[in-house]
Amino acid sequence: MQNTKKLSLFSFFAMTASLFITVYEYPTFAESGKTLIFFLLVCGLFWFLPVALCAAEIGTVEAFDGGGIFGWVGKTLGEKFGFAAIFFQWFQITVGFVTMSYFIIGALSYALKFPEMNDNKLIKFLVVVLIFWLLTFLQFKGTKTTSQIAKAGFVIGIIIPVTVLLIFTIKYVATGHAVTHSFLDKSFFPNKQTFSSLVTFILAYVGVEASASHIKSLDNPQKNYPLMMIYLVITGIVLSTIGGTTVSMVVPVKHLSLNSGVIQAFEVLILKGHPELSWLVEILAIMLAFGVLAQVSSWIVSPTEGLRYVADQGLLPKNCQKINKNGVPTTLLIIQGVIVTIWAAVLTFGGGGNAVSFLTAISLTVVIYLCGYLLFFIGYFVLIFKKSNQGLKRAYEVPGGRKVKALLASLGMGMSLLALVSSFIAPSELKANEAKTYLITLAFSSVITVLLPFVFYHIYGKKHSINLTNKERK
Repeated sequence: MQNTKKLSLFSFFAMTASLFITVYEYPTFAESGKTLIFFLLVCGLFWFLPVALCAAEIGTVEAFDGGGIFGWVGKTLGEKFGFAAIFFQWFQITVGFVTMSYFIIGALSYALKFPEMNDNKLIKFLVVVLIFWLLTFLQFKGTKTTSQIAKAGFVIGIIIPVTVLLIFTIKYVATGHAVTHSFLDKSFFPNKQTFSSLVTFILAYVGVEASASHIKSLDNPQKNYPLMMIYLVITGIVLSTIGGTTVSMVVPVKHLSLNSGVIQAFEVLILKGHPELSWLVEILAIMLAFGVLAQVSSWIVSPTEGLRYVADQGLLPKNCQKINKNGVPTTLLIIQGVIVTIWAAVLTFGGGGNAVSFLTAISLTVVIYLCGYLLFFIGYFVLIFKKSNQGLKRAYEVPGGRKVKALLASLGMGMSLLALVSSFIAPSELKANEAKTYLITLAFSSVITVLLPFVFYHIYGKKHSINLTNKERK
């Protein structure tokens, strides 16, 4: 029997916020200096806002109910593309789990004074696997457990540390400490060298629509879902800008660690004036790790719920429909865990080192997800142009009429294409041999991933779909 308990606005907000607010990316943002503010504002206003508003409209169309982005794209572009969209949304996070786990490991290795956890590849791999499988089995208890973890993680692991970071940074600057040259020397506007960073800032906002598969669990979704989207846009822009800026202001780029740069910032801000407060930095490191653990927890179950709906349509083998007494798709979670374990091995042992592994994982995550977003925006165009006269009821419509809707979707699609291009420009901080490893790994993994859902649908999905007539199957 499925868990039918309704989620409050804050519970759903916390679960969704923990899907996309990326504390672990603050050091990556910080490498761009003042340019990070430009990127976060531009990506927030011209990409995140269009995604949030378009998702709020297409996500509340009654006829598109079921499976989140699968229903949105499938009912506008066709089942094959709907399957590809939900696959991209799910598969990207199998890579993203490794990136998030790297941050957790960096924070815990500092707090526990166990650097080998982060430096020894074998130990690092084993800890990634341990963290992920423990969280996976925890999700078997259902959506209520996930929402409780998300709420606690959002407050303890994001809101409190970012607030502390901001307060200590203000004190740091007010008492006459110098801001880093790596922050001041970068211009506000990007140049050719910093354009490749666009992909990391898009990642700051991806995932806002992933919780749509749980929309039936939201209390009063017609009112609360679009309202929550607006809150999320504001929260995402503010927290990411504060976090990235403060790290950049106090930690020079040449000393910045991509895995533990936030903790480095706390060390500078707290230990310079109060070395006796080293315990506070360690506690903050544990809180940050818990916040990202909550993010992993939310991501483990959200896309797989959409995949379970896809399995019900016959597009996946029948055992993928299996759920436990809490309504959790256990078979899909096990399959997901196996894939994450494989990615952890590839990126940890074959990524060419910490920086290359981290940057490749981030870029691959975004490339895969952007393919889903491109389908999402094309589907939205179909909704507002080809299906505008079909009387489709929806709880929310983007205000301003068709022209404003088309403008929003165009901005979102344009930014998605720009980010996709920037993904294949090697980050400037990588050496020549590292850049080569980065590009080869990214290109090969991207091509294979994009082809997978279409090949699988052609071989299996089209033959077993309950939505296709015999004529259509031929």
